[in-house]
Amino acid sequence: MASSPCGNSNFDSGLEIKTRSVEQTLIPLVSQITTLINHKDRPKKSERTLAAIHRVGQAVSVAVGRFVTVGEAIASENQELKDEMGQACFEARRAGDAIAQLTDVGSAMQPQTDGRVTVFSDRTGMVKAARLLLSSVTKVLVLADRIVIKQIITSRNKVLVTLDKLERVSTFQEFVQIFSQFGNEMVEFAHLTGDRQNDLKDEKKKARMAAARAVLEKCTMMLLTASKTCLRHPDCESARINKDAVFHRMRCALEQVIEIVTEARSCGENKVLPTSIYNTIKDFKCSVECLRENLHSSTPQIVAAELEALVERTEDFTDSPYTSHEQRQAILGLCQLARQDTQQLVHAWIQAQQSVLAKEGTEELEVAILKTCQSISDLRRELHKVAVGRASDLLKAHGEHLPLRALKAAGAEGNLEAVAEYSRTLTEQKEQLVETCRLLCHVSGTEPLEITCIHAEETFHVIGPQIISAAQTLALHPSSKIAKENLEVFCEAWDSQLCDMALLLKEINDVFEGRRGDKRPYLSLPRPGKHSANLKTAKAVKLDAEEQTSMAKLGLELRLLSSDVDSEVEKWEEQEHDIVRQSQSLASMAYNMYLFTRGEGLLKTTLDLFHQAEVLSEEGLQLCSSLRKFSSQLVDEEKSVVITEMEKLVALCQQLQMGAKTPVQGKTATFQKVDSNIQTTRNIMTVVFSLLPVCNKLIKKYKSERTSLSSLQDWGDRQDASTPVKEEGALSSKNTNGFGVKSLEQHMAGLNLLESK
Repeated sequence: MASSPCGNSNFDSGLEIKTRSVEQTLIPLVSQITTLINHKDRPKKSERTLAAIHRVGQAVSVAVGRFVTVGEAIASENQELKDEMGQACFEARRAGDAIAQLTDVGSAMQPQTDGRVTVFSDRTGMVKAARLLLSSVTKVLVLADRIVIKQIITSRNKVLVTLDKLERVSTFQEFVQIFSQFGNEMVEFAHLTGDRQNDLKDEKKKARMAAARAVLEKCTMMLLTASKTCLRHPDCESARINKDAVFHRMRCALEQVIEIVTEARSCGENKVLPTSIYNTIKDFKCSVECLRENLHSSTPQIVAAELEALVERTEDFTDSPYTSHEQRQAILGLCQLARQDTQQLVHAWIQAQQSVLAKEGTEELEVAILKTCQSISDLRRELHKVAVGRASDLLKAHGEHLPLRALKAAGAEGNLEAVAEYSRTLTEQKEQLVETCRLLCHVSGTEPLEITCIHAEETFHVIGPQIISAAQTLALHPSSKIAKENLEVFCEAWDSQLCDMALLLKEINDVFEGRRGDKRPYLSLPRPGKHSANLKTAKAVKLDAEEQTSMAKLGLELRLLSSDVDSEVEKWEEQEHDIVRQSQSLASMAYNMYLFTRGEGLLKTTLDLFHQAEVLSEEGLQLCSSLRKFSSQLVDEEKSVVITEMEKLVALCQQLQMGAKTPVQGKTATFQKVDSNIQTTRNIMTVVFSLLPVCNKLIKKYKSERTSLSSLQDWGDRQDASTPVKEEGALSSKNTNGFGVKSLEQHMAGLNLLESK
């Protein structure tokens, strides 16, 4: 009992802890009980020892009493759990009372001479009471967790009912009314599933949940425009196909969410994680390296079979029509080298088993192990290079979105032949992207990233045909604004998935290069003594589990923003520009703060976070200086746009600086300060993200016009007076809990205009 059951997650009751909230609730209780059981059993107990044990025991008893009261209230509101919850609460109360009795050891002034049973005289009884308490409390928590699952299922069922109604509507007026209800139900479902996703302990389940929720987020907007198009053009077959595909995908995503929260085993679940080359390599190397400890841990036949399975997986690379001849030859050569090294390993292995001179045999075996592992690592590196290189090339090639633009233009012109031609081009691009996602899955490096690769593959596979059917509808009805809007929504979803793929590519590279969790090698951590002048008396504390949970959404927004800023920075031709360098620094520090909200990274305590916030504010002010210098080269409205955003950035950086320096005392005040600092950092990154594309565009424009104009003044005279700055809104499109609710509301506002033809 001295060890925490949270590590094992299995108790006498057979219950398994699957969420962080249940686990974190148990930790303080485990700590207190461990203190009671592991006390030093000395013949003479000091007054301080007796008082401490008495105090801990009473604290446990009181806490259990309050806990049971809440559990009983939950039982009274949920009849289906009343008996189980009631029994668990009864056992918890009984165990709490037993612990209170065993720790009622009196004071030093009244030593234990009356023969009463205490924790000192009945350690076995204490252990039994502790086991019963932990088991019953865990059961209450897990039963309460079932209620959360029930809420998600109920919410899903409401969404499904409304979805069926939406699919059958025949008038705009009816559609507007039902879609309004559907939007509210989806918002509720989004919040419930978002909280659940953050609470799950299993990273694979979290990744699957994230994938399903991403589908629901994007499909909500597609459903709106596809349904509107079908209502406007009820006899159009391509519009019906487009709409049916969206409804089918939404139902599949809703079902996947329920499979995850209820742990149902669907017939398709085994397909979620096909064996990747990365996992095959990991298993093979494990078998080889285990020979150092035990020569009989495996057999030559098993190791040879594992290698052949690995080589067989590489056929996905070598058989791909998109793999170059040079790359194919390199992979085949490394596979052959791995076979040769494995044969030498088997020979040294057999020799070591038979060798009388154990030391000599071991040295030869060690050399063979190292050579085999090195050849496998070289193979993995080559496969990673091929997959990542292919993905990078595709992202660059598709960055201009030429087929999408051509499809939009052909559809608007009513040119069905051109739509068919460009549809073939888009289909080819789709096949390339699907193939590349499969290769990335092989080298992803972690199971959550494998799931994300599979989600990307499925998304490209589905959205490609949907874009084509939307373009066909527009070509048949070229004057239809609704059909045009529908095609635009599907093209935006394609573009969004390309952006997600770029982020996925970065994460795969980070894992491969061993810097997962460290966004960049550049880290602006404060040096000792530099930023702590007025924080000397502050206490460095860590966020507890509840605080981390409440920070999860805010932290995720910060992570997405830092990734968006990095993506924008990569579009700059001048990578050494001050604006680029300073924006990279800000993104790196913001990412550190995101890791802090997860309890990870280099920022371990709130004091570290406040130091980082102060450094970030200083870097932000430096960026403002660079922006001011840059704006001096601009004229008219362009200068006004940059200056306006820069002034916002100055105000936010000053706000963050003051907030980071303000001393606070107490847990609540500290948490509020953390929350305020992270929110301000998020706002800073939002402004930086909106500024980067504007500045990059102006610099490119200045460069291109400078080649044909003799002076900067001439360039200023030729400026177009109207240069609207469009904020890309990447954050809202990736909202973890809202399914793009703001965008949905904007579409809802426009529905009133469509109630009649």
